[in-house]
Amino acid sequence: MARIFQIAQLGHPVLRRVAEPVAEIDASIHELVDDLFATSHEANGAGIAAPQIHVSRRVFILSIRPSPRYPNAPSLEPTAVINPEILWASEECEKDWDGCLSIPGIRGRVPRPTTIRVRYQGLDGEYVEREFSGFAARVFLHENDHLEGKTWLDHVEDNRDIVTEKEYLRQLDGGQ
Repeated sequence: MARIFQIAQLGHPVLRRVAEPVAEIDASIHELVDDLFATSHEANGAGIAAPQIHVSRRVFILSIRPSPRYPNAPSLEPTAVINPEILWASEECEKDWDGCLSIPGIRGRVPRPTTIRVRYQGLDGEYVEREFSGFAARVFLHENDHLEGKTWLDHVEDNRDIVTEKEYLRQLDGGQ
């Protein structure tokens, strides 16, 4: 049965460690993925990485769908990502909103490539090559950053691009 974990908060050392590769996709990895989906769903996340639940392994999930945190998000099938690699990233970048379950209460405008081509293992151990664009590419890159010991704050170009969650939601509503 999937468990809901406490999410590591900014400042916890696990968030700044480079995560360990997964050598074997066994029952413990399947359990970890179930726990990541349950924890992300409970927190209205668009994804979550293993280091965010205090497990320093190269695993994250994408659970992109409209939610209170991301009301305009598209829907993407839930995806388990193990040992990801970024194969290619577009030169075209877009500066848009990032938020993080490990950094509650604030959002920031972060430049990220608009399209990426990636390779990762699924739960069956098979390698998948896939292209992501738009919001899905942003979330993939955000979660992959956690495996490298980085957060979106490391990519902010100007501190004036950081706002509170309340201001972010106000701006989404057209600044009302």
